[in-house]
Amino acid sequence: MSVAPGRFDVDAVVLDIEGTTSATGFVVEVLYPYARARFGALLTTRGAEPEVARAVAQVRAEVGEPDADAARVEEILGRWVDEDRKATPLKTLQGILWAEGFARGDLVSHFYPDVIEVLRRWHADGVRLYVYSSGSVAAQRAWFAHSPEGDLLGLVSALFDTENAGPKQEADSYRKIASSTGVAPERLLFLSDRPGELDAARAAGWRAVGVRRAGEPYADADFGDHPLAAAFSQISLAARSSS
Repeated sequence: MSVAPGRFDVDAVVLDIEGTTSATGFVVEVLYPYARARFGALLTTRGAEPEVARAVAQVRAEVGEPDADAARVEEILGRWVDEDRKATPLKTLQGILWAEGFARGDLVSHFYPDVIEVLRRWHADGVRLYVYSSGSVAAQRAWFAHSPEGDLLGLVSALFDTENAGPKQEADSYRKIASSTGVAPERLLFLSDRPGELDAARAAGWRAVGVRRAGEPYADADFGDHPLAAAFSQISLAARSSS
């Protein structure tokens, strides 16, 4: 059942990225291969860096192989990429490599044509914007800083991932984000292309809208009674008070 989005009187909007602000295909076809080709060098030449070492330790713990060497860790990461697993250490290492690729100019992020203009309008109207993605905070920061229209980080109040908030299909993660932002749950609106994430946000007391874009992996999913939008321009927010 498709339910048109109404008008939402909220203080903040929390954004998913893949399939919502941006094409999943870009992530899968551009970003995944970019990081995968560089995992080996990262693990062998920079394994002592604290963030890399912590992620490697998490990989070893998750697969129960405490002595896995760099080659074995690289193999595991490659398998997780193939499975599209939302494993936190994978996202951490991808985020390191993507951030460096964006900074070098190797990469420019993708946003659907309807997104940036709407985000700028919401921000100008006083609506706070947050991001909650399975991609690491480092990757999110690089993504918004290197858009086709320049640096968008000034629009975003804070970034959340599966490490600092928790899994995206668990209501407690959304409760944690609400507590961190200081916004009452019923004043938060979550936008995502995945019904399970919308269900979790709603269970935490949030408002939620499904973003159904043609060609995305979840375009034909059952969104239940969640309101649906095909573009951000279809989502209407109540004007904020100037006080």
